[in-house]
Amino acid sequence: MTKTVTLQVNGMSCNHCVNAIESALKEIGGVDSVRVDLDAGRVTVTYDETIVDLNNLKDAIEEEGYDVVS
Repeated sequence: MTKTVTLQVNGMSCNHCVNAIESALKEIGGVDSVRVDLDAGRVTVTYDETIVDLNNLKDAIEEEGYDVVS
């Protein structure tokens, strides 16, 4: 089942941040698409919740050094 979630992420400030988050999330199996809105500090992810869960997504972002607020 496909699900889309938008996460508020602190610590993003440049295109390097965008690329790091996109790459980390796309490496996870089950992630269909990633959209990072740098100005708003939001990351929108569409994923297959039968393969990956929300905690996996948050962990991948936090492992890159960013804080997932919600």
